[in-house]
Amino acid sequence: MSAQRKRNFKIEAFKHRVDLDPKYAEKTWKVLEHAIHEIYNHNASGLSFEELYRNAYNMVLHKHGEKLYSGLVTTMTWHLKEISQSIEAVQGDLFLDELNRKWGEHTKALQMIRDILMYMDRTFITSSRKTPVYELGLNLWRDNIIRSSKIQDRQLNTILELIHKERTGEVINRGLMRNITKMLMDLGSSVYQEDFEKPFLDVSASFYSGESQQFIECCNCGEYLKKAERRLNEEMERVSQYLDTKTEPKITCVVEKEMIANHMKQLVHMENSGLVNMLVDDRYEDLIRMYNLFQRVTEGLRLIRDLMTSHLRETGKQLVTDPERFKDPVDFVQRLLNEKDKYDKIIAAAFNNDKSFQNALNSSFEYFINLNSRSPEFISLYVNDKLHKNLKGVSEEDVEIVLDKVMMLFRYLQEKDIFEKYYKQHLAKRLLSGKIVSDDAKRNLIVKLKTECGYQFTSKLEGMFTDMKTSQDTMQGFYASQGFEAGEGPTLVVQVLTTGSWPTQPSAACNLPAEILGVCDKFRAYYLGTHSGRRLTWQTNMGTADLKATFAKGQKHELNVSTYQMCILMLFNSVDRLSCKEIEQATAIPSQDLKRCLQSLACVLGKNVLRKVPMSKDIAEDDIFSINDKFMSKFFKIKIGTVTAQKESEPEKQETRQQVEEDRKPQIEAAIIRVMKARRVTGYNSIVMEVTKQLQPRFLPNPVVIKKRIEFLIEREFLERDEGDRKLYRYLA
Repeated sequence: MSAQRKRNFKIEAFKHRVDLDPKYAEKTWKVLEHAIHEIYNHNASGLSFEELYRNAYNMVLHKHGEKLYSGLVTTMTWHLKEISQSIEAVQGDLFLDELNRKWGEHTKALQMIRDILMYMDRTFITSSRKTPVYELGLNLWRDNIIRSSKIQDRQLNTILELIHKERTGEVINRGLMRNITKMLMDLGSSVYQEDFEKPFLDVSASFYSGESQQFIECCNCGEYLKKAERRLNEEMERVSQYLDTKTEPKITCVVEKEMIANHMKQLVHMENSGLVNMLVDDRYEDLIRMYNLFQRVTEGLRLIRDLMTSHLRETGKQLVTDPERFKDPVDFVQRLLNEKDKYDKIIAAAFNNDKSFQNALNSSFEYFINLNSRSPEFISLYVNDKLHKNLKGVSEEDVEIVLDKVMMLFRYLQEKDIFEKYYKQHLAKRLLSGKIVSDDAKRNLIVKLKTECGYQFTSKLEGMFTDMKTSQDTMQGFYASQGFEAGEGPTLVVQVLTTGSWPTQPSAACNLPAEILGVCDKFRAYYLGTHSGRRLTWQTNMGTADLKATFAKGQKHELNVSTYQMCILMLFNSVDRLSCKEIEQATAIPSQDLKRCLQSLACVLGKNVLRKVPMSKDIAEDDIFSINDKFMSKFFKIKIGTVTAQKESEPEKQETRQQVEEDRKPQIEAAIIRVMKARRVTGYNSIVMEVTKQLQPRFLPNPVVIKKRIEFLIEREFLERDEGDRKLYRYLA
């Protein structure tokens, strides 16, 4: 089968020559011109748009597009000049209405004309790069109406006057304003900006500059901020109603500059109503408004933050340096926590949990809490009070809240090791007296401290709990080994404390009563028999005792006293009267401790089981003591504490500080060795920086002390100075 031959088809132009009437173009244009006049005169209903389209099509097809285009420009321009005159003739408030009405008629006419001349739009205008019909109509409206010398200024002034009326509380025709501004936008962004937006922004700046000055003179800060916020919202609403959306950031910027940025320093420092007063009085609504407004301007939030920081540091400094506050450490810490809670709430509720404000709050607390060298001691006393005395009826959630608050203050401390020192003392007293209300709460705090500072920080605290548990097992073994002999004499409960874990202090041996001494010796023999290579030293200054006492008229009580107080009271089983000096000789209790014990036994109302002659708070060597036969109490069990101040005496504080400094030395030396092992050779400044960085979680080491420890390590031949450069140190392996 042979392949079919493909036949190519080609459409060619009609070769028959058509002779046109020489006046064809003119006649056709007259028809179209008449149609345009009719359209502008609102008589379009009688026109045949199909015929008109065909006429325009033929004119373009026969190369008369230029005549058609220029005729269109001339005809539309003539009509627009007529329209311009009719708009100019309108007086008063009807000016914009007439402008809007004529604009609507013009755009409607443009749509009809564009439809008739659609073929010209698609071919002639595209090829000759002329302006399309509809756009041409807009440009002619702009040049002949909007930019008319008699309309341009009048239109702008009328619009601005209406906006001013609306700003002063009058109601205007927003629909009309929307149409007028949309007309300007339809004419091009440059028309809207140059003929309206720029003058509008200038007038607005002038208006708000004057108004803000009036407000600042007659309003307090809170009232001013309300007015500024209202004006800002009004302008944003105005944009949404009848202005270009791109105008919003511009007009809000004007309001922000004139009403906020230009007056913000005066506002925050305004007497009796500025930022400080808002913070003091917890005026959340005003603070929220200030934050929201000030964040809109450059440096606004920085101004609020800096002033808040300055105020907080000043009030914090007054709090921690007020000697009156030192009298009650628990109240001292509670006030710090209240202040922290107050500003946490302000930052969360009013400042949108802004991180920069939280950082400013933390830095302020860290600044002033470390101005008082006793802050670690007071925080430890607060923990001791809250977690040991006041936990009855408190839920686990509340305990957790207390612990978190304590840890928050603990993080601010630069000398965390001092807190550890005091806390260990307070914990030891509680553990040894058996007055731990919540063992879980104690362990929970230790876990938090370990998480914060590492195992080394809490190892001794954990060792104290371990000793208490081991001591219980030891006592069970002791009584099991003694059989029934234990019930024949005094009951002994011993806590065996590991040296180094507990804050024990060297104390002179106290002369225990013979009844107690016997059972103590039995325990010593048992313990040393079961644990070889150990040595026991009695810490009588840390013990307690329960005594059964019978007073006159057969009144019986159970007295809970310290070991020292027990030794004193049991002397009166064999004698009626003793002087202070005789008691000291019989018991060998240190003089200061003895006087405190005697004060608590004789001078505390309701617990004065001894009578003192002469009766006074001070204890002298020749004061005489005897059993108080007239002692009465409605309680069977009576706890007689030792008279002691909650705070340390000055010598005790110095001793504690010296102990802390001694404990720091090996830590500083270890840090220096770690740095030198890593660096091998380095300078003094580098060592100080690295050692400070390593030890910062526990305390801030003094550079002078670091220098001394370096010299000490050189003497012990761990380090040496570099022979070539004496400023460098070299590690000796």
